[in-house]
Amino acid sequence: MGKARVGVVRFPGTNCDRDVFEAVEQSGAEAVWLWHGDLFEANGFHALILPGGFSYGDYLRSGALAARAIAMRSVREAAARGTPILGICNGFQILCEAGLLPGALTRNQGLRFIDAWVNLKKVGSKSPFGSAAKVGDELRIPIAHADG
Repeated sequence: MGKARVGVVRFPGTNCDRDVFEAVEQSGAEAVWLWHGDLFEANGFHALILPGGFSYGDYLRSGALAARAIAMRSVREAAARGTPILGICNGFQILCEAGLLPGALTRNQGLRFIDAWVNLKKVGSKSPFGSAAKVGDELRIPIAHADG
């Protein structure tokens, strides 16, 4: 079996996508760029990543326009097949807006942008992301968002 193929989905306004692409390659997987305006073969990837940024400028609502992009049809198909999908920052917002994650994001209390380090506790073992951590471990991660 060859390298795992990981699709990195780009939208207008995506940033840190090059960092994600390089991190995927450094992990030993094959990173593949996927463009928001194109359908792709959902079964051709072992995982998908939606990086952060400000898709379409986030003028309507964070992730709302990107959630309706053509490529999201393929993302939905991949999700239905059980493909692991990681949404980072705006990518997470896009997945929520697309209905692939439950709930909705609202403006932060005080309507302020938050940029901080937080501790999260790993509570389940189903996710392949953060697989080096054991259930119960605390993970220190950065956050930066206006909608949380």
